[in-house]
Amino acid sequence: MEKMKVDFDRCKGCGLCVDACPKGIVKMRDEKLNKEGYITAVCVNQEDCIACALCAVMCPDCVITITK
Repeated sequence: MEKMKVDFDRCKGCGLCVDACPKGIVKMRDEKLNKEGYITAVCVNQEDCIACALCAVMCPDCVITITK
C-alpha cells in the first residue's frame, strides 16, 4: 500500500520533503523529469514510511498526500 504519494506533474523538486523525512526514505528521482522539466521526489521504501506527514507539511506546493 502506498502511504506517501507525490503528484509527479506538479512537483518542482525543491527537496524540502527529503530534508523533512525522519526515516530518510524520500529521495529525488533524477532519472525522470516531469512535464515541466523538474526532477521530483519519491518515497523509495513505502513499507518503512510511518505516515508522519512531515514531508507533506513541508511541501510548499502541496503536492504530497499521505494515507495510513
